[in-house]
Amino acid sequence: MTKPPETILTDSHRVSCDGATDIPGGAALGHPRVWLEIDERGYTECGYCDRRFVLKGGPADQQAA
Repeated sequence: MTKPPETILTDSHRVSCDGATDIPGGAALGHPRVWLEIDERGYTECGYCDRRFVLKGGPADQQAA
């Protein structure tokens, strides 16, 4: 069984992802760094690694409910 994509809560509408922030060895084991914008849905997903970035307090934030 595969794990669901990682969800990261953020305070910023603009986020970067390199797929390796939590991997020892860093970006050499991830993917090219991309910059993503969180839209009116309150989240965005990385096209490389499927990480989901959720704006704290936004419409997609489960903790805000």
